[in-house]
Amino acid sequence: MENLKTKKQEIRHQVEEKLDAISKKEMMARYGTIEEQLFDFANFREAEVMLLYINHPHEMDTRNILKRCSEATKNIVLPLFRPENNGTKLYKIANIDTDLKPGPNNILEPDPDRCKPVPIDDIDIAIIPGIAFDEKGGRLGIGSGRYDRIMSKLPVTARKISCALEDQMTQQVPMESHDKYVDIIITDKRIIYKI
Repeated sequence: MENLKTKKQEIRHQVEEKLDAISKKEMMARYGTIEEQLFDFANFREAEVMLLYINHPHEMDTRNILKRCSEATKNIVLPLFRPENNGTKLYKIANIDTDLKPGPNNILEPDPDRCKPVPIDDIDIAIIPGIAFDEKGGRLGIGSGRYDRIMSKLPVTARKISCALEDQMTQQVPMESHDKYVDIIITDKRIIYKI
């Protein structure tokens, strides 16, 4: 078990080093390529209620995706994480400029005073963050397990998609029994369907 945690940390560190070596200009251009593929993706176009995320460092920047979804009048849902009982609530974001407030580590989160709660069963598609991925849909996040818990509760019909630079792909992500796989990974070079 401890060996697995060490291996996960090594992979995170290797990927973070690769990402830190990419210029901001190149990274934004490559993110743009991923966004175009995402917005051309049939499941994404057809989805009405989409779970998105506000990124941590070394996760795909989601600002443009949130903005474009808002302009396309998609129903944007974001999670609000609370430490008590690993609590997570989902909230509909009507206005990305006014419905978010700074949370822990100054990362924006839904303001529960301004947003309506959304049942997880309403989600059509979930865009899941991560730092490293493999071609089997294995995903390595920041290590909190929050998104594994969300994915385990999503309706079976909800597609789980991750967006990542090709540099975030690794040979194999060590997976534990509680770790969840994504269905599709969209990179700046290809679309990978879980095999």
